[in-house]
Amino acid sequence: MNDNNTLVINTQKLTKTFKGVNALQALDLKVPKNSIFGFLGPNGAGKTTTIKLLLGLARPTSGSATIFGLDVVNDSTEIRKRVGYLAQDPRYYEDMTARETLRFTARFFYIGSKAAIEDRINNTLELVGLSDKADRPIKGFSGGERQRLGIAQAQINYPDLLILDEPAAALDPMGRHDVLEVMERLRKHTTIFYSTHILSDVQRVSDTVAIMKHGQLVAQAPIEKLLAGSDGIMYNVSVKGHPNGTQAHIANQPWVSAVNVLPDGEGSSTWQVSVTDETAAESQLLRLVLQDSALTVTEFGRKKYDLEEVFMSIVGEEKHVH
Repeated sequence: MNDNNTLVINTQKLTKTFKGVNALQALDLKVPKNSIFGFLGPNGAGKTTTIKLLLGLARPTSGSATIFGLDVVNDSTEIRKRVGYLAQDPRYYEDMTARETLRFTARFFYIGSKAAIEDRINNTLELVGLSDKADRPIKGFSGGERQRLGIAQAQINYPDLLILDEPAAALDPMGRHDVLEVMERLRKHTTIFYSTHILSDVQRVSDTVAIMKHGQLVAQAPIEKLLAGSDGIMYNVSVKGHPNGTQAHIANQPWVSAVNVLPDGEGSSTWQVSVTDETAAESQLLRLVLQDSALTVTEFGRKKYDLEEVFMSIVGEEKHVH
């Protein structure tokens, strides 16, 4: 398989040192085409340094990186023609309207008739949910509206890659919801690479996640794999009653690797059943428990890890991340 056809971003031992301090250490990052890729880590983890290297705003100390198969150092100008970028704190000419701002930006990227440019501006405003505020001065915009306008600016050239640096970090819950909704709408148009430290946002919209710690990549995987946990496939079965040999019967199944019983008090308990065959567990586990007439099942399902659990188990001491 040709990585140039399947990966939008591909770094090999990418390293950046500032005054003897390793801001980024031997980063091997692989961002699949048409994905929403969450680049996760606390402040100072190396996220912004990575973005600057990818955009050609800084030069690597060692290692290399490609975007669309093009080298980020030698082909930076060509790469930037196909990339949209939103800085963490976008700035605007406050007296201009959203439409005027996009018209100004579009002229840097798009050569075409005036009508074609206006069509693109209208389509982009609709995409980010700002059609009804298109002709209002930006100085009256909320934080969420300013971020959505920033995404519109980054998207106006219909890029093949959209890089967003902490797009929702400073927003209230409604503003964050609106920005994430725009990102989900853009999923079918482009590849999105965005940095963040807000774990709930990552869990909601990302396909693939990379976790940084002190300039090093400590995890990289599809989010479903991360949320499956490191303990393999586990099912939780909450029951009431006193089992009649059912635990041992389940433990003896060839697709069960372990059964851990957690007493909940008052005749209730939760069984943590680790399995090696998810299909067998789905079709047989609940039936086996229900065969015991002394038991009542109150809850059943595969164990799903919260991203915060996974993050804390990997990053550990970074307690301030939320």
